[in-house]
Amino acid sequence: MEQVRLNGLNENKLAFNLLGDIDAGNAEEFYNIVVSAYENSPANLHFDCAELAFIDSTTLGTFVKILKKVKTNGHTMSLVNLPAKIKKLFLICSLDSIMEIA
Repeated sequence: MEQVRLNGLNENKLAFNLLGDIDAGNAEEFYNIVVSAYENSPANLHFDCAELAFIDSTTLGTFVKILKKVKTNGHTMSLVNLPAKIKKLFLICSLDSIMEIA
């Protein structure tokens, strides 16, 4: 999947770059890639969203689903460099109260 790039594990963070559009058409694949990497190397998840162009409500739900999975194992999830329009979606849905959004 071209929209998710795994940068590896460092400082107990599994780091990903998100690119382009993640929507209902590829959200399940996004989930599977992230969860597979997480299950291979359980750690806190870190998403750099500087190159993310678009998400939809399915993707928001996918982020929550990923967060639930990692929280059950005592890990955290953070999103950084969110474009203003995408960050606004997270804030409107109050997702900043359950995950770290910088």
